[in-house]
Amino acid sequence: VQHSNVDYHADAVRWLVGRDAASVLEIGAGTGKLTAELLAQGHDVLATDPDERMLALLETRVPEARTAVAAAEDLPVEDRSVDVVVAAQAFHWFDHAVALPEIARVLKPGGALALVWNHRDGRIPWVRRLGDLIGTQEQLADPSELLAASELFEPTDAETFAMWQDINRDSIVDLVVSRSNVSTLDAE
Repeated sequence: VQHSNVDYHADAVRWLVGRDAASVLEIGAGTGKLTAELLAQGHDVLATDPDERMLALLETRVPEARTAVAAAEDLPVEDRSVDVVVAAQAFHWFDHAVALPEIARVLKPGGALALVWNHRDGRIPWVRRLGDLIGTQEQLADPSELLAASELFEPTDAETFAMWQDINRDSIVDLVVSRSNVSTLDAE
């Protein structure tokens, strides 16, 4: 499953951010599917994305959201001002040498960076064939190794949450064209 086609599991969001209301900076918020769940759970969220068109979709989908056009490398918040920085399906886009110090700058002491990926279930034959066709984009390197090497963050935790998604021909096409390794291809 991909960010543009699936809502986020409430238990997964609670694991990422915690049960208590937190100040959350969402980087690469896209169309706002994670934003909507963060707000539903009572968090104070600033959703950012470098693409104004994506934020316009987010604002339509989640009109109560606070938004800002911004990239991970230049965050529009004060030093040590947020409890959690979260990025769903977006970490592979960041210039990590610039973004990681910027993320560390905005986190309160004891704050957390939460990274999210949705993965297709390759045990299902047609899903495995689709994956072979469209490839992968976001898991080219283990982010925990990158974070540990930066010395800006504490050791990482990981958790997996299983979920199902109802799909049809249109949602499969949307899934494929939303992938960065497909969307950045030449039109031909």
